[in-house]
Order: sequence, then C-alpha cells, then structure tokens
Amino acid sequence: MQLSEQTEPRLEPADGETDRPRAPESTGGLFADMIMALRFFSRLPTGDSPHEVPVLDRMALALPFASLVIGIGPALLLVFGLLLGLPAYFAAVLAVAAMVLATGAMAEDAIADSMDGLFGGGTRERRLEIMKDSRHGTYGVAALCLFILLRVTALGAIGGGNPLAAGGLWLAAGVLGRSAALWLPVMLPAARQTGAGATAGEVGWRSFSVGALFAAILAVVLAGPFAGYLGVLAALALLVAAVVGWTVICRRLVGGQTGDLTGGLTALCEIAALTAFLLFT
Repeated sequence: MQLSEQTEPRLEPADGETDRPRAPESTGGLFADMIMALRFFSRLPTGDSPHEVPVLDRMALALPFASLVIGIGPALLLVFGLLLGLPAYFAAVLAVAAMVLATGAMAEDAIADSMDGLFGGGTRERRLEIMKDSRHGTYGVAALCLFILLRVTALGAIGGGNPLAAGGLWLAAGVLGRSAALWLPVMLPAARQTGAGATAGEVGWRSFSVGALFAAILAVVLAGPFAGYLGVLAALALLVAAVVGWTVICRRLVGGQTGDLTGGLTALCEIAALTAFLLFT
C-alpha cells in the first residue's frame, strides 16, 4: 500500500482531542502488525485477512521485520545476478527495479513530492498544496533521478567486489531507513488534517524506540560481517544527521509532517546508510 497523501481515509479526532490522533492498541500481536506494515509499505501479497486502518504506532515495532520481507526478494535478485556473472551495475538496476515494484515506488514518489513541495513553494500552504499534486516538477524529478542513481551506483560498487555484501548491506540500509524515518511523526504533528500523515496517527516514544532497537540489531547482523561495527556505527551517525536535519526543515517550512515527508526521509536515510557502508567496505 503506497504512502499516499490522498488514498488513506481520515481518522476524525474525538471532541476535545488534539490534532494528533491516538493510536489504538494492537489486538492481533506482532504478526498482525507486520501484516499491516507490509500492506502499508509495499505491494506484496499478504493473504485475505481483514484489512485494518493503518496505525504507525503499531507498525513501528514490526517494521524492521516487514522491511526484511520487503527487501529480501530484490536483494536476492541482486546477489544471484552478480553470482551468475551479470555486470555489477546491470544487476543493480534490475534489483532496484524489483524494489520499486515491491514497494509501489513509495520512496521514489515521496522524495519527489517532498522536494517539489518544500523547495517549490513560498508559503506553508503552497508547499502543502504542491506536495498533494501528483505531478512532479524540476526539484522532484531531480531528486528522483539522484535517488535512483545513488542507489544503483552504491549497489553496483559494492556488488562488483562482493555480491553477498551488496545484498546484506542493502537489506540493512532498508531496515534502518524505514525505522529511522518514523522519528518524524514522533516529533512533529500532522501538517494537515487529511492524508497519510494524519490518518496513520502519531508514533509513541516507546514504539519508536523498540522498533529502532530491533532495526539496529538486524543491521548489526546484516551489515556487521561486511562493513564491521565501525561501519554500522557510521551508518547510525549519518542516519541521526539526516533525521535531525530533515526534521528541522519540515518544522520550519511546513510546521509538521506528512506521509510524503516521512517517505522522503526513508529514501534519504537509505542513502545515508549506504554511504557509510561504502566507506567501510
């Protein structure tokens, strides 16, 4: 399910509540929350269980594991393509294309909309209006192209030397990126009363912290053998810088968060992690 500003139903706050909807408690356990995360963050089949309105606070704990499921297919395609003798950058393009299909181009659409809105409008209202527009402008197209190029060149550069490292490091970057991006709805209120940023609700400190801990542990397991512990620490440091900087920009320019801004941060965090891994591989 794509992180769209227009497709999610609105959650109406009860009388007297603030504009940040409260997240209901999970009723189905970690597996149900993981299914919710897969439906929200990907286009992968998830069975015929009843659909639930997405709640980010519930998804936060399960998101690291859902990210593994989302990324394992493209990562294996990359690894096996390289082992079979495909040129490194050709295999990287195929793998990135598979990831785009698996996620419904969520990160790609979000980073393009975010850059168009943040830097293409002169007022808060105009920036939000631009982000809601499905068309992409110069900033959006440039950001989209750069995101894809950085992804492909990072994976091709790593995969040319070690196919297994390329797969493991990409999985780690995806796990870290999605979980780190949830910091935005932890810190900022929804910038508008409709859209995914308002519908999915806030993320609590506890849910974010536990999910981030799971993501960090998975990153150590996936990336540690190839980038070392220093590489993982460097990735975490760059993630913190990206998250803090993006949060400041969002607060200053639109006064809150939207689904596009959270999705755009996911893309930035993935590139930040891959950058660190490149330096230590």
